[in-house]
Amino acid sequence: MQSSAIKSIHKYNLLKKGQVILIGVSGGPDSVALLYLLDSLKKEYKLKLHVAHLDHMLRSNSAQEANFVEKLSLKLGLSVTIGRINVGQCILKGSLEEAARNARFAFLFNMAKKIKADSLALGHNFDDQAETVLMRLLRGSGFYGLTAILPKRNIKGLNIIRPLIETPRRDIEEFLKSKKIKACLDESNKSEVFFRNKLRYKLLPLLKKDYNNNIKQVLSNIAQTAGYDYDYLLGHAEAIARDLKGSIRLKQLLNLHPSMRRMILRLVISKAKGDTRKIDFRHIQEIEDMVFNRPVNSIVDLPGNMYAVKKKLILEFGCRKSR
Repeated sequence: MQSSAIKSIHKYNLLKKGQVILIGVSGGPDSVALLYLLDSLKKEYKLKLHVAHLDHMLRSNSAQEANFVEKLSLKLGLSVTIGRINVGQCILKGSLEEAARNARFAFLFNMAKKIKADSLALGHNFDDQAETVLMRLLRGSGFYGLTAILPKRNIKGLNIIRPLIETPRRDIEEFLKSKKIKACLDESNKSEVFFRNKLRYKLLPLLKKDYNNNIKQVLSNIAQTAGYDYDYLLGHAEAIARDLKGSIRLKQLLNLHPSMRRMILRLVISKAKGDTRKIDFRHIQEIEDMVFNRPVNSIVDLPGNMYAVKKKLILEFGCRKSR
């Protein structure tokens, strides 16, 4: 595991000497392996490591997992922050899974800002990459969805690094076993009620056995290629959309290449809505159909009480007030 992860660190320039690294640790095998990996590189890179764990209070043993992460961090001589939020009581809209993810990232970003971290390290692995691409593909994702998980990405000024992204899950498990390192096991990861688990235990093994023995590598390659291409195009789109606030001139929109036009639409929606969750390809297609084929004052309803309306000269996005 370590050799694979270190190759990724060098290949993608994930670490620099003297950095402050915040490590998101759930207590599961991947994040625990990440914690030991970065701790082993602490002296070589002169790193200052800080561990963060958010207890979502969704399972009966969540407090035990938080306690496990705290004790493990202190055992390694690392500073640690344990956050707690009852996600079940705070959820206002969307799924519980989405609310938990949003709460976790908000917590981690706040911690990173507080300790002035250079990077946030997360434990996503090679198998996570393949599963994510296949899951999004089956759900009808567009180009952005296929980008899945990059080794390094800057979000809101913070570098998100994933040193284990090219390391298979089996190597991580073998590393922990060989070192006699314990980790928390989430029983929900084995339940085939969840879509990702169905892919993990049924579809991917079938694809590997009957169609392509190297399916995970193929999916990972797609993700990486799409990720870099998307980041390049996104930079151009953001330059165009920088001054747009909830609307765009129709003439400008019509003159754009279809690829750039769709990116611009997503960026304008994101500015008006706050994000693009639940905005998928069919919504973008319907907006385009309205722009090209429908009369002035036509409206397309979007998720989250959003709407797009075609005016004489502009395409405008708005949000209806909840009743």
